[in-house]
Amino acid sequence: MSQTDVDTEIDNVNNYIGGEWQEARGSQTEEIVDSAVGETIAETTFSSEGDVNQAVDIATEAFEDWRQQPVEERIQPLFRLKTLLEEHQEDLAEVLVKEHGKTKKEAMGEIRRGIENVEVACGIPSMMQAGHLPNAAPDIDETAVRKPLGVFTAITPFNFPAMIPLWFLPYAVATGNSFILKPSESTPLTAQYIFELIEEAGFPNGVVQLVNGGKDTVNTLLEHEDIEGASFVGSTPVAKHVYETAAANGKRVQAQGGAKNHIIVSESSDIEFAVDQTISSAYANSGQRCLANPSAVVHDDIYDEFADRLAEALEDYTVAGGLDDDADMGPLISEEHRERVLDYIETGVEEGATLLYDGRDVDVPDDGYFLAPTLFGDVDPEMTIGKEEIFGPVLSLIRVNDFEEAIETVNQSQFGNAASLFTERGAEAKQFRHDVEAGNLGVNTGTAAPMAFFHFGGWKDSFFGDLHAQGEDMIHFYTDEAVYIERWPDA
Repeated sequence: MSQTDVDTEIDNVNNYIGGEWQEARGSQTEEIVDSAVGETIAETTFSSEGDVNQAVDIATEAFEDWRQQPVEERIQPLFRLKTLLEEHQEDLAEVLVKEHGKTKKEAMGEIRRGIENVEVACGIPSMMQAGHLPNAAPDIDETAVRKPLGVFTAITPFNFPAMIPLWFLPYAVATGNSFILKPSESTPLTAQYIFELIEEAGFPNGVVQLVNGGKDTVNTLLEHEDIEGASFVGSTPVAKHVYETAAANGKRVQAQGGAKNHIIVSESSDIEFAVDQTISSAYANSGQRCLANPSAVVHDDIYDEFADRLAEALEDYTVAGGLDDDADMGPLISEEHRERVLDYIETGVEEGATLLYDGRDVDVPDDGYFLAPTLFGDVDPEMTIGKEEIFGPVLSLIRVNDFEEAIETVNQSQFGNAASLFTERGAEAKQFRHDVEAGNLGVNTGTAAPMAFFHFGGWKDSFFGDLHAQGEDMIHFYTDEAVYIERWPDA
């Protein structure tokens, strides 16, 4: 199947407010482009301030009834949504591929990770239980309970348009809140498809809503007095803005920022396995993910062999449209982003890094925003490509003399999203877990992605807030705990 086999006639993007689909009333529009062919497939009209206010007003009203529903009733639409997502996974994946560019296999995997969060949220009845202690003091019983807070919002990025909204939405509504999603203006079609399934799943009107837009829409949500909390995933500069703005307006906020993750390759590692995992980590999703490891810190004893095997493996790497069956990697999200990545490659050359595999010289499809994988050797961590987030298919190799130097190299980064280690030594794995300053740590795995029942970690400039996405952290984020102290002396 080729990219052109799929119908590109997709309806324009709409908001979903109060249980109805409606056109946004803002003045700004943005084209949605199939990045594999460079063709416009839809257009988004941004929401006006009035659209956002309408959504918040309806969500606020819906919350009052929704919070009163038994928790077992609140999760029934989630059970139906899980089934619908599984039934429509193929079609949803094709929509995702068309507007984003990732391969079909990557899209299917992303949707599966999103479904896992719906599954976990269906267990809210037990996860929301706090505690009870009879006779905590003479004639006194004490009970802790979790209560929903109101209207929450999430501002989500282009690179995982199915999974990341589902980091938040299921937990917010299962705990008894109402929820407003503002998806990326670059990839809103996936969100629209998911909300068509949400509509079919039967959530009460106003409990789950969708507003499209850009920066102005985000700021209206962050500053609105009736929004209780905000979740964000994106670049570090925007994450800082979201955190500061939401916090200044008295809201709960969790803001996942950028990353510059590292793989440490010990001289004890299985080199062939480490090469395979490193390629997957660095180049999957065209490098456009916060868990990618775009830097490999390699022990000097195996550095040359590791570099040679990487370059050799990239010779067989296929760059094509995401719906092509043979594609290992699809295009970048836009021409603007492709030019940004190309600028980083040129900067790496100018600063003295060695091009071991130059993706600019590889034949790729003429249409679309393609760039083949690029591999740099002899990278100093202080080089631009060694310390800044590129968010593209560029891998840098850093040579170190021992394990302690490898850990120091990882920890000097301003980011702390993730790190991975390849080793066959338990002592190294233990030291890695203890000493590395990152929130998601992988041993002998290239991508340290936690399952949905664990929270998604992030340290340093990779995260702003206290409670992370996924898992039990979501219960604490979306609820507040009250303690009842009861005295019945006659009893």
